[in-house]
Amino acid sequence: MAAAAFTCSSLPPLSLRSETKIASSPSASLSTRRLFAVSPESGGLRIRLSQSPSSLTSIHPRVSRLRRGVVCEAQETTTDIVSIVNDSTWESLVLKADGPVLVDFWAPWCGPCKMIDPLVNELAQQYTGKVKFYKLNTDDSPLTPSKYNVRSIPTIMIFVDGEKKDAIIGAVPKSTFTSSIDKFLQ
Repeated sequence: MAAAAFTCSSLPPLSLRSETKIASSPSASLSTRRLFAVSPESGGLRIRLSQSPSSLTSIHPRVSRLRRGVVCEAQETTTDIVSIVNDSTWESLVLKADGPVLVDFWAPWCGPCKMIDPLVNELAQQYTGKVKFYKLNTDDSPLTPSKYNVRSIPTIMIFVDGEKKDAIIGAVPKSTFTSSIDKFLQ
């Protein structure tokens, strides 16, 4: 299953870009022009601005106001390999699982967690059918990390038959993850 990840910004745009030239002629039709606001905080997110003669205040001094239309752009992400686990599903998904389970303890504000996220997704694809991959948000589910003494994130733990077998703390190279996972595959 694929899902869309959205990047949105409610900050006022800092730059305006037009896909077509804005005609200076008073008889030009403004309704066919496409104008986008680009906010630097959003990493290039384009916010489409609806336009009519009364909605171009920022661009043309004779116009009275500016409205926002679409605020977000979607980016395709894979979510079918790495699943979400929380305090209430921990036992059934991790402890009672058949075979090895890798759990990524993370939080949305954690920079190193974001750095290794693509790597964890890549490993999930590489080990499809051999290892189950889960992510646990430590802010939303604090009981499980506390039980396993997770003091720093990202922390990756490997469980086999409900028992913690290995832990990797911090943003490390792919080879560190693969060598740890490979120890528990037979």
